[in-house]
Order: sequence, then structure tokens, then C-alpha cells
Amino acid sequence: MTGESASRVDAPRVSQSVTALIAAVAENGALGKDGGLPWRLPADLKRFKRLTLGHHLILGRRTWETLDAPLPGRIPVVVTRRPGLPAGLLRAATVAEALAIAVAAGDPMPFVGGGAEIFRLALAEDRIDRLYLTRIHQSFDGDTWFPAWDESRFRLVAREDHAVAEGHPYPFSFHDFERRR
Repeated sequence: MTGESASRVDAPRVSQSVTALIAAVAENGALGKDGGLPWRLPADLKRFKRLTLGHHLILGRRTWETLDAPLPGRIPVVVTRRPGLPAGLLRAATVAEALAIAVAAGDPMPFVGGGAEIFRLALAEDRIDRLYLTRIHQSFDGDTWFPAWDESRFRLVAREDHAVAEGHPYPFSFHDFERRR
């Protein structure tokens, strides 16, 4: 693969439900700007789709409201205390409640998909078993930031680096982490 390198470390098999967090983060910690992504990386969007398809996707209300439509093939659970969500949409008052809904439905790996406050709560409440991060090796102007997290509590199990190429104008890496036991 030209401009790409990958390394994998065999990860232990998990027989129970695990909680994953998925995010794309700029070098300076930016997650978003004006309700959207400050970059366009088709490879990241494909990875997001591949990993989250068929799973519950836990989102904060503001993140949910930035979507043009529900993401096909995902089951959204919106964390909010506000009324007024569309009928039939799964709603939870807390991240813990959202995860309980997903686990009760038999989802082996619900995903926490943002935004910043939901990421912060999930990490602070020690609810994350796996992190799927796209690290964009460039800083962007943003108004939403990925929270500080203790990387020493996780181990890197896979990394795939991508150089600038057609379709992705910024160098980036996919980093997969698992919680240290």
C-alpha cells in the first residue's frame, strides 16, 4: 500500500458486551466546528460506517441534531433530558442508561459517538472498553474539543498510518485501543 503502513497486535477475544468510543480528532484536539466536521476524510467516514453498522450509536442531543437524517443501519440512542425528540427515537437521560438500553437489546458492542460532553462523561465514568480514534495529523480551527483522557489506561492494539493522497488531503492514522485489564 503506497503511503500507508499498518501494524496489528493480536487482541484477546471478548465474550461479553464491550463499549466502544469512536471519534476523529485533530492534532490540536478539535472535534468539530459550527456543528460539523472541519475536515473531509472519506476513509474515516468509511471506517466509521464499517465499525458502527448494526450497532447502537450513543449520541448527545446536539450531535443528533447536526445529522441530516438518522444514519442507516445504526440504532441511535440520544442522551438528553429535554423532551421533543422524534417519536420512536430511543432516548436516555444518562450515558449509563443509554448503554443499558443497548446491552438489554443484545448489542455486543454499542458505540459512543459524541459529542464532546458525551465522550467526556463516558471516559470519566470509566465506561469505555475500546477506542477507535482517527488521529488527523493537522490542527484545525474548532469549537468542540475531545476531552483529556488517560491513555495509560489503554493499550494500542492496532495502528494504520495514511499519508496525504487523493481523497484524503491530510495525513492521518487509525488508532485502536483496548482498556488494560
